[in-house]
Amino acid sequence: MKYFVIICFFSIILFGCTNVQDSTDNINSLSDKVYIENKGSDTMVNMALYWAEQYQKENTNVSISVTGGGSGTGISALISNTVDIANASRKIKDEEIDAANDNGIQPVEYIVARDAIAVIVNVENPIDKLSLQQVSDIYSGVISNWSEFGGDDRPIVKLSRETNSGTHVYFLESVIRLGDSADKTIFSADTLLLPSSEGIIAEVRENPNAIGYDGLGYITPDVKVLAIKNQNGEYILPTVETVNLNSYPISRDLFVYVNGTPKAEILAYINWILSNSGQKIVMDLGFVPILGDN
Repeated sequence: MKYFVIICFFSIILFGCTNVQDSTDNINSLSDKVYIENKGSDTMVNMALYWAEQYQKENTNVSISVTGGGSGTGISALISNTVDIANASRKIKDEEIDAANDNGIQPVEYIVARDAIAVIVNVENPIDKLSLQQVSDIYSGVISNWSEFGGDDRPIVKLSRETNSGTHVYFLESVIRLGDSADKTIFSADTLLLPSSEGIIAEVRENPNAIGYDGLGYITPDVKVLAIKNQNGEYILPTVETVNLNSYPISRDLFVYVNGTPKAEILAYINWILSNSGQKIVMDLGFVPILGDN
């Protein structure tokens, strides 16, 4: 029997709003030092570091360790019970839930932010927009030259995050496979796998033939973001507004996972993340807050 519990969006908001003060008071009343181990998504790691820094300023008896390594790394650590909070830019898989349950772990999910995946090229590339099918054709190797889109006669250099990245998994399932769970299309063998979001930005910035993808919070002005065709036939750029309007077609929730009902100190921290203070950091870093009034 699976004990996986999904905390729905509205329940999180209600729970956070009614319990954050009580939970924080409980933390501040503890005399012993509180340690929280947080690991996972590289997409979320900078946001998690900012959360931890600000929270520790407000709660001086709390120490939070934050490391990346990818969503898979964080979830694996949760399964092995070596981390308090796992960050993930994708949903936990059924087989991961099974493995967790077999180890006596009951993964509980919280949605803490939203993100858009931007498709990016070098600023010298004349291409401004693509459809999801065209992006899929590029990454699966069907199309290999920019001239097929009216661009220069140049080979397309495909960049991706590594396979332990939640962004890699999301892009594979939602873009390359176009959301079809029966589709077994994979990344073309000549796709270059890079270990970080910053690495993809750097390579696209320097290589006029490159195409990559990255979370909205990592995009810099020295790369070109492509407009992507949505179901209404509109070419839409990724922004906070277009994600909230559900008009940009490559967007996702960002998660944290804990084991079972959180301890008081972990619950207080999650509630703070879901509060205006935590969601302001989400907005400041270019991600999409889940509360409407931040």
